[in-house]
Amino acid sequence: MFLIYVKTLTPRISYTFKHLLNSILGYEIQFTSKIEEFIAHPGLKISYGKKKLGNEFFVQQHDLLDQQGIQDIEINIGDWEGLPCFFKCSQDSDVPFDIFAASFFLLSRYEEYLPHVKDELGRFPFQESLAFKEDFLELPVIDLWTLKFRDLLENRFEKKLPLQRTYQASSIMVVQEVFKYKKKGIVRTLGALVRDIVKLQFKPSLERIKTLIFLQSDPYDIYDRLIERARLHKMQWTFFFQLSDFSLQNKNISFHKLSYQALIKSMGDYGVLGLLPGFDAIDKLAILRKEKKRWENIVNTPLSRVLSFQYGVNLPQFYNNLDKLEISQDFSMGYPKHPGFRAGTCTPFLYYDINFERISPLTIHPYALSSLCFQEFSFFDIKVRIEAMNSKVREVNGKFLCLIENALLDPWDEQVKYLSLLEKLQTND
Repeated sequence: MFLIYVKTLTPRISYTFKHLLNSILGYEIQFTSKIEEFIAHPGLKISYGKKKLGNEFFVQQHDLLDQQGIQDIEINIGDWEGLPCFFKCSQDSDVPFDIFAASFFLLSRYEEYLPHVKDELGRFPFQESLAFKEDFLELPVIDLWTLKFRDLLENRFEKKLPLQRTYQASSIMVVQEVFKYKKKGIVRTLGALVRDIVKLQFKPSLERIKTLIFLQSDPYDIYDRLIERARLHKMQWTFFFQLSDFSLQNKNISFHKLSYQALIKSMGDYGVLGLLPGFDAIDKLAILRKEKKRWENIVNTPLSRVLSFQYGVNLPQFYNNLDKLEISQDFSMGYPKHPGFRAGTCTPFLYYDINFERISPLTIHPYALSSLCFQEFSFFDIKVRIEAMNSKVREVNGKFLCLIENALLDPWDEQVKYLSLLEKLQTND
């Protein structure tokens, strides 16, 4: 067990130390504000403050973890043996920067509360992030910092401190439209045919007709083939289905259809299920509550997993709504159209509500890659980026999470190469 001395134990300090030392390294920690107790402790100990107490392992504290609310912060990027870092410390510190304050800045998404240019959906774009600007977005820097921190502790205490976790890779299937042409109803189908003919788009019209008269399978109906590959490669998927009302943004088939409900239940036999909120549910609590109830009525279990895919996350509103509905797991932490680690970590972490300075019970599972990136980068670029990011995740025994949409496997034969990349991540030892 590590004893941590802090002058005042704030929620920010507790939150960040627990993520680094407990969640990543697997150590038991205890805090004290009593100098006598700290000095008398015979075991492993760290002091965190402005000045060193004696000959202990010392990390000099930046002001960030003693503050409340949002304040302007000046950040200058430095180098720690090849890794970017910030919040530099004096020579007295056994770590050259405040690893805890820097980690909190990234984990809490502090910069997303600061003034910034929003994207077309009113979200925080990856171009505004410190990690993108300083070229470390594709590094799980918090995990890499923490392993180097562990090395310093091992050298100081002459004690081996092995990692208490193993590498994991996991894939999520995102289903916004369960079928491309099937089950859409006569009115929608005829309307789409007329629209395609007016626009002289004969290829989709022909494809639609061939699907409806059973001459070919629906392009989005990849579920049996996916399960077959999952069995072959011993993979388990998590499936997120959308149950929104039809609108300009949400064009799925009706959640009332028994065939759709049967498909959702059958996918639960081969993996884990979650809810994909519609466009309006991302910002509106009442609509999210309605979609949650629909999901629970179909699956007959309480909803615990949610993913905002194409529309991203608007902090803090979306996570506060999940809290209010007692949803415990979120898989939305990433940038839909750019690879990387939005919160700087490949380790699941708790949501920190800066507005109320509280640690939420909501667990956030950060993803490294969304299949929307397939439209932004070449296959070669995706392959190189996946291999580089995965190498770093393996180095820290972290979790590599990828999101892939059924619609982006159309056509299947061309897109299966992306599936092969993800399968390799999960089957390689």
